[in-house]
Amino acid sequence: MATLSREEVKEQLLASNAEFRQLAHEHQKHEQRLGELLALHFPNIDEQMEEAVIKKKKLMLKDRMEGIIQIYQRQSH
Repeated sequence: MATLSREEVKEQLLASNAEFRQLAHEHQKHEQRLGELLALHFPNIDEQMEEAVIKKKKLMLKDRMEGIIQIYQRQSH
């Protein structure tokens, strides 16, 4: 059996794993808001704080998604 690429694993998980799908959706939502905040030329203190919080949330989501990917890959071998 051929080893799936990282993108193929993500696609499989998006199709078959509700938790991974939800995490990916949340990550994308935070990515979009972060883009809006980064586009501001003079963000106020609240916007700067929101940016920092979003970055931390995105990292936590990405770490959890990575954990799911690693479990999937171990189970696939």
